[in-house]
Amino acid sequence: MLKAVILIGGPQKGTRFRPLSFEVPKPLFPVAGVPMIQHHIEACAQVPGMQEILLIGFYQPDEPLTQFLEAAQQEFNLPVRTQSLNYGCIVENPQTHEVLHYVEKPSTFISDIINCGIYLFSPEALKPLRDVFQRNQQDGQLEDSPGLWPGAGTIRLEQDVFSALAGQGQIYVHLTDGIWSQIKSAGSALYASRLYLSRYQDTHPERLAKHTPGGPWIRGNVYIHPTAKVAPSAVLGPNVSIGKGVTVGEGVRLRESIVLHGATLQEHTCVLHSIVGWGSTVGRWARVEGTPSDPNPNDPRARMDSESLFKDGKLLPAITILGCRVRIPAEVLILNSIVLPHKELSRSFTNQIIL
Repeated sequence: MLKAVILIGGPQKGTRFRPLSFEVPKPLFPVAGVPMIQHHIEACAQVPGMQEILLIGFYQPDEPLTQFLEAAQQEFNLPVRTQSLNYGCIVENPQTHEVLHYVEKPSTFISDIINCGIYLFSPEALKPLRDVFQRNQQDGQLEDSPGLWPGAGTIRLEQDVFSALAGQGQIYVHLTDGIWSQIKSAGSALYASRLYLSRYQDTHPERLAKHTPGGPWIRGNVYIHPTAKVAPSAVLGPNVSIGKGVTVGEGVRLRESIVLHGATLQEHTCVLHSIVGWGSTVGRWARVEGTPSDPNPNDPRARMDSESLFKDGKLLPAITILGCRVRIPAEVLILNSIVLPHKELSRSFTNQIIL
């Protein structure tokens, strides 16, 4: 029986994704117009013989994730379940592709092969999980943890299992040159959205907006939800995603940005390299702008996420993020700033976190 396992973490994680994760579980944050977890489920559903998809994480059953999973099961005609249970480097045998050595988050260079977090197991391969659990119980090292069965503690798949099995002829590498990106910080969501919008050219061309007479001007890859209202004089793209029920006024310029459910961009606003939160409003002639934080593809040590938001006591330039139901007045500039939910601003801000 072929099953897929997707690791989704939980609400106690993802702090670097705030303030966006305040309003929606991180797996449901829209990337290129659909929840990021849907991209994974769609890919798994296309595998011949796939019979079940398991999500490993700690989200409670009364959260919106459950509603999404119910809809996903109907759409893809596959059982999709939530179960409770970072990137490592791999040294392989170049002839057989056997994993010889595995280190999670090494402090020194190990190899240029990373673990993308996609695994194909036989049921027997999961036996080491039980062995680790039983060994830790015997050692008396486990403590009760919220969201787990009593006494279960934490079992780390990569550190506890992969490292132990490496070099024993039991785990192997499948090398891929496909796209891959972590989505840890809110800024990295923009980068991932760009990647998926580009892939839509081949995988879902129907999701990409096209320039039509009387419609907004479309430049590059743009997703517009069918319920969004976009004025014909607006200029969108490249790499823009507009969510459900969004209103985009006359003369708006929107580029390299995500506008979430129910937001309003009033006439002649300019939004660049930013994420506009659910139900937020940007006033007329206001400018919301961030600084791109894309990794340098020519730098082998480039990182998607900064180690810190600050340097020398100052906020590092990054994309601008408006949390849920933020109100930006007319004719102001919000530059390289993070605005937490339910804030009503009265002036311009630059390089600040508005609490």
